[in-house]
Amino acid sequence: MSKEFVIGEKVKVTTLPPYLKTADPMPMLRPPDVVALGEEGIVSDRRPANYWAVRFTNGTFLIDSQYIETVTHTTEQVDLGLNPQDL
Repeated sequence: MSKEFVIGEKVKVTTLPPYLKTADPMPMLRPPDVVALGEEGIVSDRRPANYWAVRFTNGTFLIDSQYIETVTHTTEQVDLGLNPQDL
């Protein structure tokens, strides 16, 4: 069963695929090290065969759902009592 994501959802790379395919109209293959393991991106489109277009810092790539998962932040934010002008 494939994972489902929502457009605009933040995901991270859990395993590097053997290669990456750009999400351009004329896709090109790229080496997997263009995206780092654990790098976060934003889902921008759903494609056939369990592929998702995900926008990373180095571009938008088509990535199989088996290589990504939803980002869940479990850390609590701590209020330090600072105003934005103080930063």
